[in-house]
Amino acid sequence: MKKSEINFTVELDESRIPERIFWDATENPNEGINETKAIAIGVWDHYHRGLLGINLWTKDMPVDEMKHFAVDIVGNVAQLVADATGDKKLIEILESTCRSMKRHIDEEAKASSES
Repeated sequence: MKKSEINFTVELDESRIPERIFWDATENPNEGINETKAIAIGVWDHYHRGLLGINLWTKDMPVDEMKHFAVDIVGNVAQLVADATGDKKLIEILESTCRSMKRHIDEEAKASSES
């Protein structure tokens, strides 16, 4: 049986706030450990029928990038639903939510650039 591993290393400050996050995977197309500013991991707990979620971001993660990250996560969930269930209505709801989120971010950016 072939195995695939994903590893995360989180460096914390004295207050246990993430300062740096690193990840690596056996099937990583890039060589070596990679640094990132945020991770979101969702694990399905089939026993309790619920999500076990880990959301971490470094204290220097820019807010605008975090907002884009959130949009991408919702888009990724839409793709997950498409691949796993093919539920067209749920896919459209998620994709519509992504468009609304993106529109909001764009409007916010425009308003801040005008002031």
